[in-house]
Amino acid sequence: MASTPFDVVVVGGGHNGLVAAAYLARARLKVVVLERRERPGGGLDTEVIAPGFRVPAVAHTVGRLRRSVVRDLKLTRHGLGLISPEVRAFVPQREGPALVLHADPTRTAEGLARWSRADARTYPEFDRKLRALSSFVAHLNVALPPDISSPALGDAVTGIRLARALRGLGAGRGVREAMRVLPMPVADFVEGFETESLAAAIAARGIQYTAMGPRSAGTSAVLLADTSGTDGGAAGQSTFVRGGPARLAQALADAVRELGGEIRYGSEVARITTQGGRVRGVELASGQEIRAPVVASGADPKRTLIELVDPVDLGPTLRWRASNIRLPGTMAKVDLALSGLPPFPGANGGAPLRGRIVVAPSIEQLERAFDASKYGRISERPYLEATIPTLTDSSLAPEGSHVMSVLVQYAPYRLRDSSWDGQRETLADRVVKALEEYAPGMGERIVARRVLTPLDLERDFGFTEGHPFHGEPGLDQFFAWRPMLGMARYRLVPEGLYLCGAGAHPGGGITGGPGANAARQILADWDRRKHPK
Repeated sequence: MASTPFDVVVVGGGHNGLVAAAYLARARLKVVVLERRERPGGGLDTEVIAPGFRVPAVAHTVGRLRRSVVRDLKLTRHGLGLISPEVRAFVPQREGPALVLHADPTRTAEGLARWSRADARTYPEFDRKLRALSSFVAHLNVALPPDISSPALGDAVTGIRLARALRGLGAGRGVREAMRVLPMPVADFVEGFETESLAAAIAARGIQYTAMGPRSAGTSAVLLADTSGTDGGAAGQSTFVRGGPARLAQALADAVRELGGEIRYGSEVARITTQGGRVRGVELASGQEIRAPVVASGADPKRTLIELVDPVDLGPTLRWRASNIRLPGTMAKVDLALSGLPPFPGANGGAPLRGRIVVAPSIEQLERAFDASKYGRISERPYLEATIPTLTDSSLAPEGSHVMSVLVQYAPYRLRDSSWDGQRETLADRVVKALEEYAPGMGERIVARRVLTPLDLERDFGFTEGHPFHGEPGLDQFFAWRPMLGMARYRLVPEGLYLCGAGAHPGGGITGGPGANAARQILADWDRRKHPK
């Protein structure tokens, strides 16, 4: 039996689904969000790993959240508080003082002088170059990808705007530099630095969450995307949510409700229903059908098209293409409850540890870590990015204690000679061993630990193959090719189905970009249907 119809059903209450729902509700459409979990946010959650100890479920920083989303949806009024420490990254060394990357590139350069005077001179110029190039990517991220099969006037206008953004980099040389850098391996982009750990710390942002190594083509584009829309520059952005990431999810959920939208938890969508070749609504796992002429899926594109859409509606060719969307997860997460601060030399009471802690000794080691994953093995010496959120928000652990959230690469979804259920402790042991090389005695301060494998990310958060970005951000799945050629404008098949999650342009990360962009396209199509010319 069908329920009262809505204008739009949003599948999934992750942050992009909530952003899309809020914008649609703001435009006075009748919207319902269906979330299978009992609270909003998906991976943007805060979970207990031991009594009194809370950690980010998956994402631990939100530095790329669009300012326009915060402003338009009045998230600050809904309780969102953001913390951006002046120290952006702490890069420990096995010997000698740590590298510290600050928000101020001049201050960073002063600290680099003890390692390399050449790097101290190079860093500010590299920072300016990275910011300039990423400004073009920021324009790209808010643009609607062109309709390749049937270009229209709007596509020409988008092209003109992007051309102007390119020209803003500088006539001739700036344009050539952008075209040269975007497809470049990030290892080549940072090769001008003498200090290996500095080059690796910057390059690591081009491979994080991906199944690529620093010598893979297109990883410079990933670095530029990570920099776009932030004030991070070469140091990167380190922004935390006061109270944990779940506060952002709750603020978005509150915005949806205030604007007139509805959210239903414990509501798992089993399939998308159709009639006459277009969307009719969705059917829940309970058997209930909810009617709406528009469905916006916050699930990844492979799951949306292969599992939720009827194969008859999709057709064999499109189903085959959807099955080949690449989303090979290589990221795991290890959370630690600590009785005290990790004893990193030079941490000076914890102030330099307020941002990201990056364990990436060299480009070569990053590439070797990637090599292991190519053959279905967990890296012996993984790349680690850790945060200690209790340094900026003491409410997450008992007084005097701390939590540490560690993102781990490379840990492939498909292991060659074993299963993940038998490798959890092996992964955690390798992470602790790697950290102890830089913070001797840290293991003695561990009270509890939790491991999230790529398989857990799939089971618990719906990330197919454990990929948080809902699709590899490679050159073949970028801009007009995301999630695949012909479907980059958020419209899927059948008619009335849209993609609003991270598998859509501009891709993954806590940005709200895919949700905001998809809502804009849905509203434009809705207006055309209601007011045809």
